Amino acid sequence: MNQEKRLTKSPDKWIAGVCGGLAEYLGFDKDLVRILWLLLTFLTVAFPGVVAYLILWVLMPKR
Repeated sequence: MNQEKRLTKSPDKWIAGVCGGLAEYLGFDKDLVRILWLLLTFLTVAFPGVVAYLILWVLMPKR
């Protein structure tokens, strides 16, 4: 059984499942990825993090 690893939105979501999907794909804890995303978003004056999240929200397929 060779399952191909795919980046998809997580059904375990707070907003759109983007951080949860990234965490599952990378093998990290979902809460850790969410916290890191928030920290990086606020430390970069919010704009790049919000834009990246919106782009991933649109482009990432549902599971």
